[in-house]
Parts: sequence; C-alpha cells; structure tokens
Amino acid sequence: MAGTDRGDLTRTAILALLGTVGPLSRTEIARELDLSPASVTQLTRELIGHGMLEELDLKPSRGGRPAQRLGLVGSAGRALGVKVTADRLVLVDVRLDGEVLGSWELPCDPAAADVLDDLAGAVESVVRDVSARPGAPLLGVGVGVPGSVDDQAVGTVNAPTLGWQAMPVGERLRRRLNLPVLVENDVNALAAAERLYGRGRTHRDFLVVTIGRGVGAAIVADGRVYRGARGGAGEFGHLPVDPDGPVCGCGARGCLEAFVGWAGLLGAARAKGLAVPGAVPVDSPSGPGDARADGTPATGRADAPVAALGRAAAGGDPVARAVFEEAGAILGRATAGLINVVDPEVVVVLGEGTADWPLWRAGFDPALRAQLYPGRRDISIEVESWDDTSWAQGAAALVLATPFDAAGAAGEQGRLVRARLIGATP
Repeated sequence: MAGTDRGDLTRTAILALLGTVGPLSRTEIARELDLSPASVTQLTRELIGHGMLEELDLKPSRGGRPAQRLGLVGSAGRALGVKVTADRLVLVDVRLDGEVLGSWELPCDPAAADVLDDLAGAVESVVRDVSARPGAPLLGVGVGVPGSVDDQAVGTVNAPTLGWQAMPVGERLRRRLNLPVLVENDVNALAAAERLYGRGRTHRDFLVVTIGRGVGAAIVADGRVYRGARGGAGEFGHLPVDPDGPVCGCGARGCLEAFVGWAGLLGAARAKGLAVPGAVPVDSPSGPGDARADGTPATGRADAPVAALGRAAAGGDPVARAVFEEAGAILGRATAGLINVVDPEVVVVLGEGTADWPLWRAGFDPALRAQLYPGRRDISIEVESWDDTSWAQGAAALVLATPFDAAGAAGEQGRLVRARLIGATP
C-alpha cells in the first residue's frame, strides 16, 4: 500500500516531529529521528514539493554556516470537526495548523429514531460546501461525542446523556461520506488539540478538565491520550462524591457531575430558593416536554439558565455566588484527587463553564490546594478561553493529529488520512 511503505512512514515521522515541536533544521531532524542526513534531505525535498513543508528563517549559528529551518505548511490539509450536543451540531473547517476557516451550527435531536441519518445528512451538506471551496484537500471528518467510544477508527458510541447505546456513528458516516472518519470522546478530542496547538506542545503529561453541561477529563501520559481498555477513560464526571447526593444523568446517585454540571448548579440554586430565569424544574407541572433531564429548557439555548445564574452571581447576588463557590470547592477536591493519582505537569481547564471561572475559583483554589499531596501543591491550573466552536475544533484535531500519531491510535482510518495528505491513492 502506498501509505504503509518505509518512505511514507518516515515522511509521517518528519511531519509528526515538526508538528509537535515546531520548526527544525534538517540536521536536527536527522538527529531526532536517527536518520541519515541524505535521507532527510531527500524526504524533506519531496515534502516541500508536495507543499507540506516550507523553508523558514535561518537558525543562528555559534560558528559556521547558519542552518535553514523547516516548518509545517498549515494549508497542506484541512479537516471537518463535528461536535454532537444534546440539541445541535457544531461544525468547523480547520487547517492543519489549527486555523478555523469556517463554522456552522445545525439542529440535531439525538433522541430521534433516525438520528444517524439526520447526522450523516447534515455533515454531508457541509462536506459538499467545504469541498467546493478552493484550497487544501479535505483529509477527513472528526466527530466528538459526550460518551465513550470503543475505537476511533470504528466509532461505536455509548453516550447515556444522548440516549445512545452501541450507536454505529463511524460506520454510518463513512458509508455516506466516502471519507476517513474518526470518532472520539469529546474531551479526549480536546486533549488531542491541546497536544497539537496548546499547552500540550510543551508538556508530555497533563490533564484536561472540562466543565459545562457535564464534567469530563482527559489524561495525556507520555504525549498520548490514555483511553483505557474500552475507550472510556476520563469519565471524571461520574466520580462518586456522595451516595446520598442527587441523581446523575447516568442513573447513579451522587456523581461529581450531579453537583457541578448544569443540572447541579440549577438544582443547588433552586434548593437555596433562587429563581433562575429560564430554568424549568424536572418535576414541573408544566409537563416533561418543557424541560430536559438536567432542568434546562427543551427549546432555545440549553445554556441560557446557567448563563442567567452566572450573570446574577457576577452582579453580586450572594446566593448565586454561593452556588458557584460551593460547586468550585467540590470540583477542587475531586480534581486534587485526580492530580494525586495521575501526577501531571499541568492541568488545563476548558469548557463552557470557564466563562464563569472567577466565580468558581473562590471555592476551587483553596479546596484544591488543601487536598493536594505534598510536593504537588504548586501545580499550575491553566484556564483557557472558550467559544462555541472549541469542541468542534477538538474533533477536527482527531484528523489533523493523525500524521503525528506514532502510536497508530487512528488505525486504518489514520492510514487513509495520511494517504490523502501525501497525495497517494489508497
């Protein structure tokens, strides 16, 4: 196969190196990959000819001739990222260097009987739009879902929050699109994006913690996302906190997510007697059609009640502030436990909930530091900016990370992506 010979594997290794550590000279590439200078010269010439690498500035030398550095060309390829939520799809068109070229939002009802046909049709319409535009080739489609995925290259999904069990998402999309498709837990996909474009470029061991509708985590160890035996590692939101706590969306009682996810925040506000605009109690006499399981409205933006709660807290409402502070303390203690077990270099906090992070921090910081094992209390907690397309950018990174995937997590779909990138015919 064109995508599996020694030359193509070595080209992929060169792309991987430059994609993860940045521009290097040919001599540095040869040293890092244990290749002969002649091989590096030949292969990089081919990659430059394919428009995948470019010569950059000269690296200053302590003596002798300055070395020419090579860098990745962002326009060499692009991917479509798809984030599946409880009420819509968010899609982005992303270049190899992470630049977003376009974004779309489309309605989606995960509970619909023909949801996979709806999903495939929506993605197909955007693929046609993207493919019609001039520019880099479309390498594939990445899909992020709030649940566990057996294997990126297979893409069978179990997502209780969506009502999905053994849903063949990857198979259906590949059949409809005739493109490589990778499916992954949405937080693991964000970790892949961090590894490529964020703080993960300088850290090989880090945690990604997300807060929003739910709570999640991704563990990156030695530069790789740890998926576990069945692809379900990182279900941080279902860490048991209190056996007498509220019922979680997964069916268990007292999970972390039941306290600090959207349902937990709105439930705590109601328990304190605070009326939150747009929030509908689950047991409201208005009827089950007016609210989702987490108490957010069944129509309109599901994050609207939590946004209203955040505005009240930011405006000085003491009850609303207490809701976030108490949730922050619970999250801080749980995160400390995760840090004590995994021992990361840094923790990156992401998700819709970071818009209110100053409100969380009052409870989070002291609770976290108090529970950390000695020697880890100075760990950096880094909160990144967020927008509606961030989840979908993470999904696109599943495809864009494939040329840098030394472990082969993308399987046969990864081979197809690499073949498209180097211009070979699978």
